[in-house]
Amino acid sequence: MSPQIAGLLQLIALIAALALAYRPLGDYMARVYSSEKHYTPEKWIYKVIGANPAAEMRWPAYLRGVLAFSAVSVLFLYLMQRVQGSLPGSLGFSSIDPDQAFNTAASFVANTNWQSYYGEQAMGHVVQTGGLAVQNFLSAAVGMAVAVALVRGFSRSRTGELGNFWADLVRGTVRILVPISVIGAIVLVACGAIQNFSGIHQVGQFMGGTQEWNGGAVASQEAIKELGTNGGGYFNANSAHPFENPNPLSNLFEIFLILLIPFALTRTFGRMVGSLKQGYAILGAMAVIWIGFTALMMWTEFAHRGPAFEIAGGAMEGKETRFGIAGSSIFAVATTLTSTGAVNSFHSSYTGFGGGITMLGMQLGEIAPGGVGSGLYGMLIMAIIAVFIAGLMVGRTPEYLGKKIGTRQIKFAACYILITPALVLGFTAVAMALPTPGDSMTNSGAHGFSEILYAYTSGANNNGSAFAGLNADTQWFNSTIGIAMLLGRFLPMVFVLALAGSLAEQKPVPETAGTLRTDKPLYAGLLVGTILIITGLTYFPALALGPLAEGLAS
Repeated sequence: MSPQIAGLLQLIALIAALALAYRPLGDYMARVYSSEKHYTPEKWIYKVIGANPAAEMRWPAYLRGVLAFSAVSVLFLYLMQRVQGSLPGSLGFSSIDPDQAFNTAASFVANTNWQSYYGEQAMGHVVQTGGLAVQNFLSAAVGMAVAVALVRGFSRSRTGELGNFWADLVRGTVRILVPISVIGAIVLVACGAIQNFSGIHQVGQFMGGTQEWNGGAVASQEAIKELGTNGGGYFNANSAHPFENPNPLSNLFEIFLILLIPFALTRTFGRMVGSLKQGYAILGAMAVIWIGFTALMMWTEFAHRGPAFEIAGGAMEGKETRFGIAGSSIFAVATTLTSTGAVNSFHSSYTGFGGGITMLGMQLGEIAPGGVGSGLYGMLIMAIIAVFIAGLMVGRTPEYLGKKIGTRQIKFAACYILITPALVLGFTAVAMALPTPGDSMTNSGAHGFSEILYAYTSGANNNGSAFAGLNADTQWFNSTIGIAMLLGRFLPMVFVLALAGSLAEQKPVPETAGTLRTDKPLYAGLLVGTILIITGLTYFPALALGPLAEGLAS
């Protein structure tokens, strides 16, 4: 069987598995966020944190809950790293330096999971499991809560109430993320991923020196790392490491976990707004972009150019032989079109166009299908922009899901889509203009520029993957990427929740003959075009200096 056919079969199997899980999981999540019942463990949590889960919140109160909880999480994780040397189970590792501790705390709380450290050489068991793994759950639950709040903005009328943040946070964690992660961890252990709390072991003599490995609760962290679209690996090699991702079966399962909730949330959306067709339209737009990017990535990485490529069967540099080009390409697209950031290959070694595809996937806003929660609310923002553009074309006040899209709503949507590009391009420009950051580049020219552009694209879009040629463990990059991650995560949430509040206050607008049908393929196509055009106009000059220039020169 040729590698291309094997890759196609993997893609078909993945789509089939996602299709089977789509309806039951989407409906289940809709019931979770619509239920008025509280389980006993949830009541204990509410009592400990002093929250009243029955109290409805308007968008400012909901936002204060998001920001306050996230701020405390950053502080807790920062302090945990700073005192690691005094904690049990530290494996003899010292405390983390202030700039790196800040970067890591910001990264995991912002669901970015950017890592400027070697996990197996820096973090002990307590920080890994009690700090980083916990934030993998909580940051994902925060994103889902904000998405659900926006959905309620569409489904409710004549009220500014969006639900209760604390109830949404706890339910998302206890009823959705934890149960699926337990099952996922068991599957990964069965596939060969490790799960223990062993110390450091010397495993052999290599090239005149010794090699040491430490164990860890890897399978459990790997499950929520992918399910919550987090991406931070237990080991520096991330999902290319055999302890995290042992074989092609585990590789395909991890891709399934990455895409599972983001795709299923479109059915949750359709169920909660009372129109499954609306959810299918959003799903269709997401699927078209994801499949298109995957096909393009596989084509450019399989393209034979020169004897070395012909012998290897394609661009195998930087890819694990146990996954091959197909398994690596599908993983790379899945992880950069979501906010996961996990890697099972060396993105810096991809072809010029292949590296550009990973970068463009993040620059779309990670909405196809995007991160857990953030993908859905990002796509709904783009849906509002598409409706607005359609309204301008026909001279009619735009409407979406029975809500008028007026000046106020468009301002919130415009602010949302401008924040991330401003952070990415602004920080990249400053880094390229200053003399010191350039010293961290492994390569010069277009590829070196791509390393820095990729780093800030990954940070501001809360992805966390790296081109891997950049030495980001410096005070400059730890600080600036940390700031980009926090602003890129929480500033957009401000406008999402403000938009949700403004929509919930409206009364429904009756559908007429002139109303744009947003549940049809024509609108889904308009949505895809809007996404690609807006991103292209925003990032094309920067991409032309980096991956496009490199790809055309090769």
